[in-house]
Amino acid sequence: MDRNSQTNTGKYAADISSIREAQLRIDAFIHKTPVLTSETLNSISGRKLFFKCECFQKGGAFKCRGACNAIFSLDDDQAAKGVVTHSSGNHAAALALAAKLRGIPAYIVVPKNAPKCKVENVKRYGGQVTWSEPTMNSRESVAAKVVQETGAVLIHPYNDGRIISGQGTVALELLEQAPQIDTIIVPISGGGLISGVALAAKAINPSIRILAAEPQGANDAAQSKTAGEIITLPETNTIADGLRAFLGNLTWPVVRDLVDDVITVEDKEIVEAMKLCYEILKVAVEPSGAIGLAAVLSDSFRTNPKWKDCSNVGIVLSGGNVDLTVLWDSLRL
Repeated sequence: MDRNSQTNTGKYAADISSIREAQLRIDAFIHKTPVLTSETLNSISGRKLFFKCECFQKGGAFKCRGACNAIFSLDDDQAAKGVVTHSSGNHAAALALAAKLRGIPAYIVVPKNAPKCKVENVKRYGGQVTWSEPTMNSRESVAAKVVQETGAVLIHPYNDGRIISGQGTVALELLEQAPQIDTIIVPISGGGLISGVALAAKAINPSIRILAAEPQGANDAAQSKTAGEIITLPETNTIADGLRAFLGNLTWPVVRDLVDDVITVEDKEIVEAMKLCYEILKVAVEPSGAIGLAAVLSDSFRTNPKWKDCSNVGIVLSGGNVDLTVLWDSLRL
């Protein structure tokens, strides 16, 4: 049985056992990220907030967890020819870093519209960049060509049991650091992070609520939950460049069954949340990473009677790779 496509129970691509195994496997290679709190943000939100700072993770985002788990799961023969992936940024850098830690090549297919700071991270970690057009079809076809040419192992950005298991270690840490949490808000894109978090958190505390945060301009997960099947969009339009992917066949069942709701927010709300992270938490958070705070401050969350009992809320600040070029340019004399 291929454990990258299903677990031993056959229900989901990962489970609490595979997530605990991942935690042991990657422990030496990642940071145990801190949880920050703020009385000011508690007052603004009317709840106690616990910020899991994956923006402080190696590579600047949670993606290092899944990438390390996938790469260090490979046997020596599989690893020898390297790994390949396609990504707009954070997974690309994470896979390049994990490959560097194992001493194997990383071939990274990057869409031409990827943020410059994220591409620089890939190169910094020794990843070999191949450009694609900014469409999923182009990304996948170029990646397939690289696999054919190199014999490297394809590591999908999110639709892979090893990736989901690695991302689930976020929840193991968070609930150890703040066991009083009754709700976790997680950004959603392809669904690797929220699938891992949901599987781990609900195994530890079945009554915990798992809420997804999604941009209105890329609201395929919200539409999918409503429709009861995967919905993809003809295009996405959001400042949150890390949240433009669509759910996969391995992540969708977890999102369908274990994610309690999807909260959508406008880009202006995301920008305001980024600003609060800078000004109050003193943390640099990219748009995709700030969306959880935007969700908890949104009218749709605050006024919904379903969530009035969400008193202790964990928020995953998923990444901090924000392009500050505009800011630095404005400071030049």
